[in-house]
Amino acid sequence: MATVKDFSVEEKLTAVLTLQKIDSKIDEIKTLKGELPMEVKDLEDEIEGLQTRINNIDAEEKSINEFIETKTTGKKEAQALIKKYEKQQDNVKNNREFEAITKEMEMQELEVKLNEKHIKDANIELKERDAAKQKTADKIKDVEAALKLKRTELDKIIIETEKEEKALAKDSEDAKGKVDPRLLSAYERIRNSYRNGLSVVPILRDSCGGCFNVIPPQRQSEIRQRKKIIVCEHCGRILVDTDLNDAVTIKH
Repeated sequence: MATVKDFSVEEKLTAVLTLQKIDSKIDEIKTLKGELPMEVKDLEDEIEGLQTRINNIDAEEKSINEFIETKTTGKKEAQALIKKYEKQQDNVKNNREFEAITKEMEMQELEVKLNEKHIKDANIELKERDAAKQKTADKIKDVEAALKLKRTELDKIIIETEKEEKALAKDSEDAKGKVDPRLLSAYERIRNSYRNGLSVVPILRDSCGGCFNVIPPQRQSEIRQRKKIIVCEHCGRILVDTDLNDAVTIKH
């Protein structure tokens, strides 16, 4: 039984070209999905951030309400003291006691006004927080609506392509096992270097199918002979002749 080392150059090129065509088909499916997965993730993150904002506002409102409760209690206590001092004024024995009580009453009246101011300001802050929370809640609804549309669109594409993508992924792994290890290493390195993922390209109109630089006639002749693996001197991609490229097809 032949091993990878026994394969001819043509067989090695056929194997790596087959892998390229499978991976390119996977790339096409990913392109079909486009930016949708990222857009869905961004919208999910935005909703999470907005919900955190609402939670923070809720915590702030709780703190403000506790502050209002404290100030309301302080106001009631001050008012109770005023009533107490009013009764004491009826039983004073001299002007000194009267003035002392009057001073205490004035201080408590000031305390009432101060607490009332704090309560008023706090209620204004509550209204502002409520408005901010409502605005954030409305924003969440808008983002959720957009997310629903994006998810529906993405789910539709996934349903349409999931079976094919899984089959292609398996085919890709199987194809890798048939590629010369050194050639596979070069293939993956080149593939990761270019956004379009093309490592193996045919000659198109006397030019490299990857970078489109002209390939000299003598070089083209050597590529057609398939006696050695030749790479583009400009982009480093593995070159194959048009006939081989047309001969290699994949099922999907």
